[in-house]
Amino acid sequence: TDMSTGHQRDPVLYVLYASPAVRSVLVTAKILNLKLDEREVDFLKGEHLKPEYLKLNPLHTMPTLNDNGNIINDSHAINTYLVGKYGQDDSLYPKDLYQRALVDQKLAFNLGKLYPILVSVDYAYLKGEIKAIPPEDIERIRTLYDFLEAFLENSDWISLGTFSLADIHCYTTISCMNFHVTLDEKIYPKSYGWMMRCRSLPCFSDDHERVKLFEDYFKSFQE
Repeated sequence: TDMSTGHQRDPVLYVLYASPAVRSVLVTAKILNLKLDEREVDFLKGEHLKPEYLKLNPLHTMPTLNDNGNIINDSHAINTYLVGKYGQDDSLYPKDLYQRALVDQKLAFNLGKLYPILVSVDYAYLKGEIKAIPPEDIERIRTLYDFLEAFLENSDWISLGTFSLADIHCYTTISCMNFHVTLDEKIYPKSYGWMMRCRSLPCFSDDHERVKLFEDYFKSFQE
């Protein structure tokens, strides 16, 4: 809050644009028609390790949200908060307990299964440990694609019969994973169809260039 006028300021989001976690919040904010004060954190210069950032987020990850003094660190927590506070309705994250649990289940899948593998591969490139993705990681990612295919067996969307936060989070991760291990349309037709459905939605129109940032960055590490 602006002390002099009592006005609410736009929520501040600390970002690294190539990050799928950051992208998921930007996409959600776009759907909510919410203006964010985006502040880029220079990861390569170590800005995420500076004391003032560590005060906001001891884990030194992006994104971090500062909504007029309410500090939230994890993208899943940020998005459920933003939908609850700024959403016109609850379609992205239903109030109905069972429907919400179904979305939470897939948010947990993203957080517990998809994201850790993506991060471990990314860091292996960053640390110079690999120049190409190792066969065991390819297998691990393909196993996750198998799960995804099963989730989409009877539905166009990942949790509910409609688009939800689960689709946003899983898509932003999968669209990066797809760079490392292609989501083959022939082997994973449902998952591929879902990925293309997400990609074509208006809320992702600004997101394509962020995926490209990610791809261009990791291409520079490959032989």
